[in-house]
Amino acid sequence: MQNRIEPPVLLSRLLVFVFAGCVVVLFVMFMTLEKMFPLNRPEVFFITSKPEGASVIQITELPPNDENLEAYRQAFVMEYVRARNEIEQNMSIMRQKWGSSNGVVAAWSTPDVYKAFQKTGLYQAIMSDYPDVAFNCVVNFRGRPMQLRDNQYTVKFEYYCSDNNGQTDKKDYTILIGITMTDDAQIKWAERLNNPLGVKVSRYTVEGGGDPLDTVYKQ
Repeated sequence: MQNRIEPPVLLSRLLVFVFAGCVVVLFVMFMTLEKMFPLNRPEVFFITSKPEGASVIQITELPPNDENLEAYRQAFVMEYVRARNEIEQNMSIMRQKWGSSNGVVAAWSTPDVYKAFQKTGLYQAIMSDYPDVAFNCVVNFRGRPMQLRDNQYTVKFEYYCSDNNGQTDKKDYTILIGITMTDDAQIKWAERLNNPLGVKVSRYTVEGGGDPLDTVYKQ
């Protein structure tokens, strides 16, 4: 009876064992990568840090140029249209955004434009004590604002609302917006983050139809 393994047989068995181990390792690596990619399993985590008391922030002046100012104006016009027309079901957020006390629409409007905004049907419904508004309204822009002349722009967007009963018909709007910018503008301390350059909308005209806030909500 043979009680020892010949070297060729032993070597072949060792190679089979090593090969099997490599297969297992590759399988585990493949399963790990398959779980990682694509990265469609986000996890929420928080990173907290304690700032050092001796930290120093250096502030340097960035001289504005015409191109940067024009990009800022166009972005401001789009954000104004969005803030004025988009609706969400959280009435507390809507009242904060639309209210006259530190609200962005009031901060970005001249008094006459804001008074006209306060007369719209949706404004009165949302700011009432017992609002019956429970739907979302979405603004989809049709490109960037087009400059007509200095500080005059037209904005085109698609507007529709939806609730538990369905969705209103999508409608296109064209808004003519005029803005004012002055070098010596004064703003409230609470507005410094929302409107650091003190830009105000001095004209808001809906071309070819009624105000979107009256169209989707008729009392």
